[in-house]
Amino acid sequence: MQRALALAQTVMYTTAPNPRVGCVIVRDGRVLGEGATQPPGGPHAEICALRDAQSRGESVAGSTLYVTLEPCSHFGRTPPCVDAVLAARPARVVVAMGDPNPLVNGQGLARLREAGIAVTTGVCREAALAVNAGFISRMSRGLPWVWMKMAASLDGRSALHNGMSQWITGPEARADGHRWRARSCVVLTGMGTVLKDDPQLNVRDVDTPRQPRKAIVDGRFEIPETARLFDGAEVIVFTAREDAAKAARLADRNARVVCLPGTESGRVDLPAMMRWMAEQQFNEVHVEAGAGLSGALVSAGCVDELLLYLAPVLLGDAAGMVRLPMLEHLDAARRYEFTDTARVGADLCVRARVAGTWRQLMESVALPTLS
Repeated sequence: MQRALALAQTVMYTTAPNPRVGCVIVRDGRVLGEGATQPPGGPHAEICALRDAQSRGESVAGSTLYVTLEPCSHFGRTPPCVDAVLAARPARVVVAMGDPNPLVNGQGLARLREAGIAVTTGVCREAALAVNAGFISRMSRGLPWVWMKMAASLDGRSALHNGMSQWITGPEARADGHRWRARSCVVLTGMGTVLKDDPQLNVRDVDTPRQPRKAIVDGRFEIPETARLFDGAEVIVFTAREDAAKAARLADRNARVVCLPGTESGRVDLPAMMRWMAEQQFNEVHVEAGAGLSGALVSAGCVDELLLYLAPVLLGDAAGMVRLPMLEHLDAARRYEFTDTARVGADLCVRARVAGTWRQLMESVALPTLS
């Protein structure tokens, strides 16, 4: 299963909106075939592994098939994988996690068991979920998985008092941040960042065959039509104010204006925005924004994970990372659980997530552990 997970990691940037899945077929300690899910419309991991075994002249009858996600049991862009697995007649199928997609949700495993194939589930379940948190989140709760990337000093400052923030962290940390951009379906920022930095929002520091979409939260629809992010790639502008003429001009530059219900203050309804992105089959959202939008997303419960790069510097009286309401009691603080820390060049990468949300996802992919 560890090998199957490694295979799933190799297609991190290419499978969306489908999940990243790896599959390995083994008999007597020898690998007969292996594969990973191909871009949308291409074969899934199980089919790739079966074809690999066939190309090696191997029969997989009586083998054990390891796969990181329950085999699909419905027609989508491709036929059901479970049909091909059944035809191959393995003796046993080992699955890391279930697929909460209502079109699957245990049906694939039920068909395997009905055919007399032994099924074991739950092997490396949490590691498999970590590879596909966005897909599982979209299928189980109708929302993408959202992480917020921030760079700050040791005293939690993200910019000087004059707004200067380039660069607090080093090149290795910035490249690592671009890897997270590359795995996402959309990179999201706010108007403050557009006006201050005029960012490109694309992936530059790592090789990727697919650029994520770019998205801007712009409640009053004030985005400059000359902004650098309008470079021909698709841009989504979320706003609460209609302006048909401006929207038409931006459409000529491959921008899609999405007018969502606004709050009383004229701001975009952020939870509605996240629901819209899930409906568009966006699995993972990468947020890089200023303190205002970052705080608004956190306050609205839209952020599942924090990706924080800490530089070994102190900036003193400067801008903070997230603007949140003042608290009177510690019990009201928003709390996270640390999941990882790592040195990245001269900096430190710290990851933390909302524990309750992660538990919900774990429960959604849980299956009985015995055949």
